[in-house]
Amino acid sequence: QVQLVESGGGLVQPGGSLGLACAASGNIFRFSTMGWYRQAPEKQRELVAAITSGGSTNYADSVKGRFTISRDNAKNTVYLQMNNLKPEDTAVYYCNAQNGFGGSWGQGTQVTVSS
Repeated sequence: QVQLVESGGGLVQPGGSLGLACAASGNIFRFSTMGWYRQAPEKQRELVAAITSGGSTNYADSVKGRFTISRDNAKNTVYLQMNNLKPEDTAVYYCNAQNGFGGSWGQGTQVTVSS
């Protein structure tokens, strides 16, 4: 199964930018659909963005035009570039991998948008 490690979270001011990365272990990354989810305090975890093995992407309406998901199969890494961040983007962001063997989650990274 795929093991995932997120990095890149932190504190940023409203309107700022932040990039997240998720490094995956194993040989099946390239066959996996990768997703970024987030969970704010007292809220359910929600899908932010996903990218299939073929490169097709989809985004939550709340982040369309501001966030970009991408992947580098040679580096076994998926990225989330977040621009024009808003306080409501504050959450723990989780990386997820889905493939024929099931699903895997990273440990999460905190993103805080505040002045």
